[in-house]
Amino acid sequence: MTFLNEIKATSFGAVSAETPAQKRALSYANTILVLFTQVMEKKQPADRVVGEYFRVNKKHGSKDRRVIRESLFALFRWWGWLNKFLTHTGNGTSTVNTGTQAWFAMLTLNARLESHSWEPFIAAWTGFSGQEKVLSLDADTPLETVSAKCDWLTSQFPALSFTTDDLVPEWFWQTCPIQDAEQRLAIIEILSSRPPIWARVQNIDTSEAIEKLAKLDITATASEYFSDSISLGHKSINLNGMSLYRDGELEIQDLGSQVVGQICNPAADDNWWDTCSGAGGKSLQLRSLMLAKNKQARGTIIASDVRRKPLEELAKRAKRAGFKGITASPWKSDDLPVPHHHFDGVLVDAPCSCTGTWRRNPDMRWIDGIAAVQDKPDLQLDILSRSSQAVKNGGALVYATCSLSPLENEDVVNAFLAKHADFTLEITSHPFTGVEACMHLVVPYQADTDGMFVARMKRKC
Repeated sequence: MTFLNEIKATSFGAVSAETPAQKRALSYANTILVLFTQVMEKKQPADRVVGEYFRVNKKHGSKDRRVIRESLFALFRWWGWLNKFLTHTGNGTSTVNTGTQAWFAMLTLNARLESHSWEPFIAAWTGFSGQEKVLSLDADTPLETVSAKCDWLTSQFPALSFTTDDLVPEWFWQTCPIQDAEQRLAIIEILSSRPPIWARVQNIDTSEAIEKLAKLDITATASEYFSDSISLGHKSINLNGMSLYRDGELEIQDLGSQVVGQICNPAADDNWWDTCSGAGGKSLQLRSLMLAKNKQARGTIIASDVRRKPLEELAKRAKRAGFKGITASPWKSDDLPVPHHHFDGVLVDAPCSCTGTWRRNPDMRWIDGIAAVQDKPDLQLDILSRSSQAVKNGGALVYATCSLSPLENEDVVNAFLAKHADFTLEITSHPFTGVEACMHLVVPYQADTDGMFVARMKRKC
C-alpha cells in the first residue's frame, strides 16, 4: 500500500478535537489531504483542482481559502523532504506508526518551513502528530534559506537524510545538467519560493498605473528592466474588481515571459505570426510594443493555436485593450494556417515541459516524469521547421520555451539550423545580465521570474 493510500485508509475519526481551533485544523487537514491525493494520483494540475474545489464548496471564507490553498501548494514545494516521513517521523528513538500521525507531522513541518502565521492550527496539527518535541521551532531559529531549513530538519530528525537537491526530482538534474554547486543551490532556493505577480501596462504610463493601484491599497513597483512592467507583490488580487484590468490597461504576464516579446522587438508596422499563441499573452505584448513605438502603428499579428477556446479568450483580451490588428487563424492540419514567406517576424513559443514555471506550479515537478522533457524535442523541431516557412526573406524567427532544459532549447535550435541553411542566429542582449549571445536562458533567480529560453534567428535575404 502506498503512503497516500495508507493515509486515505486511515480515519481521522479517532483524533480528539475539542477546541474550535482543533476542529477547524482537523477539517483543514482532511480537505488538504483530499486535494493533495487528487493531484498526485490523478496527475491533475493543482491550481485547477483547488479552483474547482472552491467553486463547488462556497462555504469557505477568505481565511479558510488561504489556509487550504497555501498549505496545499507548500506541500508540493517541500514534498522532496516531506515524503521521507512515510511511517517514520521520529528523532531516532520514537516513530509515528499511523498514516494519520504522519500526515499531521507533515502539515506541521510544512507550515514551519513556510513560516505560516496560523499558529492555533499549527499547534493543533502538532498535538495530533504526537511529535511536539521534534516539531517545535524556537523563536531564535530563523529558517530563511533552503540550507537553513535543511540543517534544521537534519538536526530534528537525524535518522533521516535530507539534502537540498531532494527538493526537485532526480530526473530534473539529468535533463538540466548543472555541475556548479552554487548555481544548483540558487536554482533550488528560487524554486522553493513563491513568485511575485508580474504585470504589464498598456495604453497608460507605468507611473499612472502604480498610482491607481496605490489607491486600491496594492503596492506595485516598477521593473528595472522593462518600462512597461510592474510587480504586484505576492498577495492574491481580485483582477475583475480593478478598473485597470477591466479597461485593458493591465495584463498579468510574468517578467520572464515578457523577455520573449522584448527579443522579438517588432517594428510599428511589422506583420507578425504567433504560431502557438494560447490565450495570447505574447500576441498582446507584441501589439503593445508596436503601439509604444507609434500610436498609429499599422502592424498586425495573426495568432494561431490548435485549441479554439484560448483563441476566443485572446479575442476578449484584445477587445478589452482596444487593440486592433490582432486576428486568429487556428491550426486545422499540418498545413500552415497562414501564407508562406509573408511575415516580418514569426514567434514559435513551443509546447514544452514547463520546468521554468515550477515556482508557480510546484506540483508539476512531482506529477511529471522525465518523459515531460524527452518527449518534446521532436515536436518542437517539427513546429519550428514548419513555422519557418512563413518567414519572408530578411525576416525574424524567434524560438522560445518556458523550459530550463537544453534538450528543449539549444539542442532544438541547433538541430533546426543544421537542416535550414537559410537561417542564421542573431546576437541579442540578455535583458537581465546584459550578456550578448545568440541564445538566452532566463534563470528564475536572475530577476525573480519564471524561467524562459529564447533565440532569435534571421532568414537570409
